[in-house]
Amino acid sequence: MATSAETSKVLTSQYVTFLLGEETYGVSILKLNEIIAYQICTTIPNVPKFIRGVLNLRGIVVPVIDLRERFSMETKPYDQFTVIMILDVAGRTMGLVVDAVSDVITLNTGDIRPRPTFSTGISTEFIHGMGVKDNKFIILLDTDRLLSDDELNVVDGV
Repeated sequence: MATSAETSKVLTSQYVTFLLGEETYGVSILKLNEIIAYQICTTIPNVPKFIRGVLNLRGIVVPVIDLRERFSMETKPYDQFTVIMILDVAGRTMGLVVDAVSDVITLNTGDIRPRPTFSTGISTEFIHGMGVKDNKFIILLDTDRLLSDDELNVVDGV
């Protein structure tokens, strides 16, 4: 049986999981403000394709990023499961369009593997790690690194 000192060393974190295609992703619940049904955004000209536009959230202008577009995934029509997750991204309030929200899970530090490394030219900086739950990987995102500094500057200008 573990002592209370040993138990206290096991840190747990909660993540909101969501789907993009067949893959499950997660973001820290501490970064999540709310989840809203997908709504049409006001489009802004001359911005990268992954920026869907902006929406008015109780008087706040919130830039909305389509995560499928951001990750160069195949596009799919929005449906009744498509939602916008309102998150804190590098100190900014931002919306992320995802296929569907799944669950809130708790992971121990031992359940999180390091992010994969690939050859040069393939960026995985936005991946915090790979969570393991029920023998399945969950790609844990570092929301503060989802966008490059240049992309954040574009979003700030929206």
